[in-house]
Amino acid sequence: MELGLGGKVAIVTGASRGLGRAIADELAREGCALAACARGEDLHEAAEAFRAHGVTVFDRTVDVTDPSQVREFVGAAADELGGIDVLVNNAGRAQPGNFGSISDEQWQADIEVKQFSMIRCSREVIPHMRPRGGGRIININAVLGRSPDPMFFATSVNRAACIAFSKALSLELAPDNILVKSVNIGQVRASQWDRVRERVAPDVPMDRFYEERGRDVPLGRFGEPEEVAAVVAFLVSERASYVTGASIDVAGGLGRAV
Repeated sequence: MELGLGGKVAIVTGASRGLGRAIADELAREGCALAACARGEDLHEAAEAFRAHGVTVFDRTVDVTDPSQVREFVGAAADELGGIDVLVNNAGRAQPGNFGSISDEQWQADIEVKQFSMIRCSREVIPHMRPRGGGRIININAVLGRSPDPMFFATSVNRAACIAFSKALSLELAPDNILVKSVNIGQVRASQWDRVRERVAPDVPMDRFYEERGRDVPLGRFGEPEEVAAVVAFLVSERASYVTGASIDVAGGLGRAV
Protein backbone atom coordinates (compact mmCIF):
# COMPACT_ATOMS: atom_id res chain seq x y z
CA MET A 1 0.00 0.00 0.00
CA GLU A 2 1.39 3.38 -0.99
CA LEU A 3 1.12 5.66 2.04
CA GLY A 4 2.29 8.86 0.38
CA LEU A 5 4.84 9.67 3.07
CA GLY A 6 7.87 10.16 0.83
CA GLY A 7 9.36 13.60 1.41
CA LYS A 8 7.34 14.34 4.54
CA VAL A 9 9.10 15.57 7.69
CA ALA A 10 8.32 13.81 10.96
CA ILE A 11 9.30 14.50 14.57
CA VAL A 12 9.37 11.50 16.89
CA THR A 13 10.01 11.98 20.60
CA GLY A 14 11.50 9.22 22.70
CA ALA A 15 12.99 7.80 19.50
CA SER A 16 16.12 6.11 20.85
CA ARG A 17 14.66 2.75 21.85
CA GLY A 18 11.57 0.58 22.09
CA LEU A 19 8.35 1.85 20.60
CA GLY A 20 9.71 5.28 19.62
CA ARG A 21 12.59 3.74 17.73
CA ALA A 22 10.25 1.33 15.93
CA ILE A 23 7.96 4.21 14.91
CA ALA A 24 10.84 6.36 13.68
CA ASP A 25 12.29 3.40 11.76
CA GLU A 26 8.94 2.68 10.10
CA LEU A 27 8.52 6.31 9.03
CA ALA A 28 12.07 6.35 7.67
CA ARG A 29 11.31 3.21 5.66
CA GLU A 30 8.33 5.05 4.18
CA GLY A 31 10.59 7.93 3.10
CA CYS A 32 10.06 10.50 5.85
CA ALA A 33 12.88 12.81 6.84
CA LEU A 34 13.19 12.54 10.60
CA ALA A 35 13.77 14.79 13.57
CA ALA A 36 14.43 12.36 16.41
CA CYS A 37 14.91 13.23 20.05
CA ALA A 38 15.37 11.41 23.34
CA ARG A 39 17.21 11.87 26.62
CA GLY A 40 19.63 8.95 26.29
CA GLU A 41 23.01 8.77 24.60
CA ASP A 42 21.79 5.80 22.52
CA LEU A 43 19.85 8.24 20.33
CA HIS A 44 22.81 8.81 18.02
CA GLU A 45 23.21 5.09 17.32
CA ALA A 46 19.49 4.89 16.54
CA ALA A 47 19.78 7.89 14.20
CA GLU A 48 22.47 6.11 12.19
CA ALA A 49 20.11 3.17 11.75
CA PHE A 50 17.39 5.53 10.49
CA ARG A 51 19.81 7.10 7.99
CA ALA A 52 20.46 3.66 6.55
CA HIS A 53 17.03 3.95 4.91
CA GLY A 54 18.35 6.81 2.78
CA VAL A 55 16.57 9.67 4.54
CA THR A 56 17.83 12.82 6.24
CA VAL A 57 17.86 12.60 10.03
CA PHE A 58 18.23 15.46 12.52
CA ASP A 59 18.85 14.07 16.01
CA ARG A 60 19.26 15.90 19.28
CA THR A 61 19.28 14.97 22.96
CA VAL A 62 16.21 16.66 24.46
CA ASP A 63 14.40 16.54 27.79
CA VAL A 64 10.76 17.02 26.76
CA THR A 65 9.87 18.18 30.28
CA ASP A 66 11.96 21.32 29.66
CA PRO A 67 9.94 23.87 27.62
CA SER A 68 13.03 25.71 26.36
CA GLN A 69 14.62 22.51 25.08
CA VAL A 70 11.40 21.56 23.26
CA ARG A 71 11.13 25.01 21.69
CA GLU A 72 14.75 25.01 20.53
CA PHE A 73 14.55 21.46 19.16
CA VAL A 74 11.38 22.03 17.13
CA GLY A 75 12.69 25.31 15.69
CA ALA A 76 16.04 23.79 14.77
CA ALA A 77 14.37 20.72 13.23
CA ALA A 78 12.10 22.88 11.07
CA ASP A 79 15.06 24.96 9.90
CA GLU A 80 17.22 21.92 9.19
CA LEU A 81 14.56 19.85 7.40
CA GLY A 82 12.51 22.59 5.77
CA GLY A 83 9.33 22.33 7.83
CA ILE A 84 7.27 19.85 9.85
CA ASP A 85 4.43 17.63 8.65
CA VAL A 86 4.13 15.00 11.39
CA LEU A 87 4.57 14.90 15.16
CA VAL A 88 4.55 11.64 17.09
CA ASN A 89 4.36 12.36 20.82
CA ASN A 90 5.83 9.13 22.13
CA ALA A 91 7.93 10.19 25.14
CA GLY A 92 6.78 8.57 28.35
CA ARG A 93 7.55 5.97 30.98
CA ALA A 94 5.81 3.47 33.21
CA GLN A 95 4.85 4.65 36.71
CA PRO A 96 3.62 1.61 38.65
CA GLY A 97 2.03 2.08 42.05
CA ASN A 98 -1.37 2.49 43.66
CA PHE A 99 -2.81 5.74 45.03
CA GLY A 100 -1.33 5.24 48.49
CA SER A 101 2.21 4.63 47.24
CA ILE A 102 2.70 7.49 44.76
CA SER A 103 4.29 10.67 46.10
CA ASP A 104 3.53 14.21 44.99
CA GLU A 105 6.90 14.30 43.26
CA GLN A 106 6.12 11.13 41.30
CA TRP A 107 2.70 12.48 40.32
CA GLN A 108 4.23 15.72 39.07
CA ALA A 109 7.00 13.94 37.16
CA ASP A 110 4.46 11.67 35.47
CA ILE A 111 2.28 14.63 34.45
CA GLU A 112 5.31 16.45 33.03
CA VAL A 113 6.64 13.58 30.93
CA LYS A 114 3.25 12.42 29.65
CA GLN A 115 0.72 15.25 29.46
CA PHE A 116 2.88 18.37 29.34
CA SER A 117 5.32 16.94 26.82
CA MET A 118 2.37 16.49 24.44
CA ILE A 119 1.10 19.99 25.13
CA ARG A 120 4.48 21.63 24.61
CA CYS A 121 5.52 19.68 21.52
CA SER A 122 2.13 20.20 19.89
CA ARG A 123 2.18 23.92 20.67
CA GLU A 124 5.57 24.28 18.98
CA VAL A 125 4.82 22.31 15.79
CA ILE A 126 1.42 23.80 14.94
CA PRO A 127 2.82 27.10 13.56
CA HIS A 128 5.04 25.06 11.23
CA MET A 129 2.17 22.86 10.02
CA ARG A 130 -0.34 25.59 9.20
CA PRO A 131 1.68 27.15 6.33
CA ARG A 132 2.05 23.68 4.77
CA GLY A 133 -1.71 23.21 4.56
CA GLY A 134 -2.02 20.79 7.45
CA GLY A 135 -0.26 18.07 9.35
CA ARG A 136 -0.60 15.03 11.59
CA ILE A 137 -0.20 14.72 15.36
CA ILE A 138 -0.18 11.24 16.87
CA ASN A 139 -0.27 10.97 20.66
CA ILE A 140 0.91 7.63 22.01
CA ASN A 141 -1.29 6.87 24.99
CA ALA A 142 -2.38 3.77 26.89
CA VAL A 143 -5.57 1.70 27.15
CA LEU A 144 -5.31 2.37 30.89
CA GLY A 145 -6.59 5.87 30.11
CA ARG A 146 -9.90 4.24 29.16
CA SER A 147 -9.75 1.13 31.37
CA PRO A 148 -7.98 2.20 34.60
CA ASP A 149 -5.83 -0.14 36.67
CA PRO A 150 -5.33 0.98 40.30
CA MET A 151 -1.88 -0.64 40.29
CA PHE A 152 -0.91 1.88 37.58
CA PHE A 153 -2.83 4.72 39.18
CA ALA A 154 -0.87 7.71 37.86
CA THR A 155 -0.66 6.31 34.34
CA SER A 156 -4.41 5.59 34.30
CA VAL A 157 -5.29 9.14 35.37
CA ASN A 158 -2.72 10.98 33.26
CA ARG A 159 -3.35 8.96 30.10
CA ALA A 160 -7.07 9.71 30.42
CA ALA A 161 -6.13 13.40 30.37
CA CYS A 162 -3.91 12.81 27.33
CA ILE A 163 -6.74 11.10 25.45
CA ALA A 164 -9.05 14.01 26.26
CA PHE A 165 -6.33 16.44 25.14
CA SER A 166 -6.08 14.63 21.81
CA LYS A 167 -9.83 14.87 21.22
CA ALA A 168 -10.09 18.53 22.19
CA LEU A 169 -7.08 19.48 20.08
CA SER A 170 -8.48 17.62 17.07
CA LEU A 171 -11.63 19.73 17.20
CA GLU A 172 -9.70 22.99 17.40
CA LEU A 173 -7.27 22.11 14.60
CA ALA A 174 -9.64 20.45 12.14
CA PRO A 175 -10.21 23.72 10.17
CA ASP A 176 -6.42 23.84 9.62
CA ASN A 177 -6.38 20.26 8.29
CA ILE A 178 -4.14 19.25 11.20
CA LEU A 179 -5.37 15.79 12.17
CA VAL A 180 -4.90 14.62 15.76
CA LYS A 181 -5.21 10.97 16.77
CA SER A 182 -4.59 8.97 19.93
CA VAL A 183 -3.00 5.51 19.72
CA ASN A 184 -3.58 3.65 22.96
CA ILE A 185 -1.17 0.81 23.59
CA GLY A 186 -1.45 -2.06 26.03
CA GLN A 187 1.36 -4.43 26.91
CA VAL A 188 4.02 -3.87 24.26
CA ARG A 189 7.61 -5.07 24.66
CA ALA A 190 9.74 -2.11 25.75
CA SER A 191 12.51 -1.31 28.20
CA GLN A 192 10.04 0.28 30.62
CA TRP A 193 8.75 -3.20 31.45
CA ASP A 194 12.19 -3.96 32.89
CA ARG A 195 11.51 -1.28 35.49
CA VAL A 196 8.01 -2.59 36.15
CA ARG A 197 9.35 -6.12 36.65
CA GLU A 198 12.05 -4.86 39.03
CA ARG A 199 9.34 -3.29 41.16
CA VAL A 200 6.57 -5.90 41.09
CA ALA A 201 8.41 -9.20 40.39
CA PRO A 202 12.19 -8.76 40.76
CA ASP A 203 12.88 -12.51 41.03
CA VAL A 204 11.10 -13.40 37.78
CA PRO A 205 13.24 -13.61 34.59
CA MET A 206 12.19 -11.15 31.88
CA ASP A 207 11.09 -13.80 29.37
CA ARG A 208 8.90 -15.47 31.97
CA PHE A 209 7.53 -12.10 33.05
CA TYR A 210 6.46 -11.37 29.47
CA GLU A 211 4.91 -14.81 29.18
CA GLU A 212 2.98 -14.58 32.44
CA ARG A 213 1.76 -11.01 31.93
CA GLY A 214 0.90 -11.81 28.33
CA ARG A 215 -1.75 -14.25 29.52
CA ASP A 216 -3.82 -11.26 30.67
CA VAL A 217 -4.11 -10.10 27.05
CA PRO A 218 -6.98 -11.60 25.02
CA LEU A 219 -4.53 -12.42 22.20
CA GLY A 220 -2.37 -14.15 24.80
CA ARG A 221 0.89 -12.27 24.31
CA PHE A 222 2.71 -8.94 24.51
CA GLY A 223 2.65 -6.83 21.39
CA GLU A 224 5.73 -6.00 19.37
CA PRO A 225 6.78 -2.36 18.83
CA GLU A 226 6.66 -2.87 15.06
CA GLU A 227 2.96 -3.77 15.27
CA VAL A 228 2.19 -0.38 16.79
CA ALA A 229 4.54 1.41 14.39
CA ALA A 230 2.66 0.04 11.39
CA VAL A 231 -0.61 1.52 12.69
CA VAL A 232 1.05 4.89 13.34
CA ALA A 233 2.47 4.99 9.80
CA PHE A 234 -1.00 4.40 8.37
CA LEU A 235 -2.60 7.06 10.59
CA VAL A 236 -0.13 9.77 9.54
CA SER A 237 -0.49 8.87 5.87
CA GLU A 238 -2.73 10.18 3.12
CA ARG A 239 -4.69 6.92 3.43
CA ALA A 240 -6.07 8.17 6.77
CA SER A 241 -6.91 11.70 5.63
CA TYR A 242 -10.48 11.55 7.00
CA VAL A 243 -9.52 10.28 10.45
CA THR A 244 -9.16 12.83 13.24
CA GLY A 245 -10.18 12.85 16.89
CA ALA A 246 -10.05 9.05 16.89
CA SER A 247 -8.83 7.07 19.90
CA ILE A 248 -7.51 3.76 18.59
CA ASP A 249 -6.48 0.85 20.81
CA VAL A 250 -3.52 -1.25 19.64
CA ALA A 251 -3.51 -3.62 22.55
CA GLY A 252 -4.39 -7.16 21.53
CA GLY A 253 -7.91 -6.75 22.90
CA LEU A 254 -6.76 -5.55 26.32
CA GLY A 255 -9.10 -3.09 28.04
CA ARG A 256 -12.77 -3.27 28.89
CA ALA A 257 -13.91 0.10 27.52
CA VAL A 258 -16.34 0.09 24.59
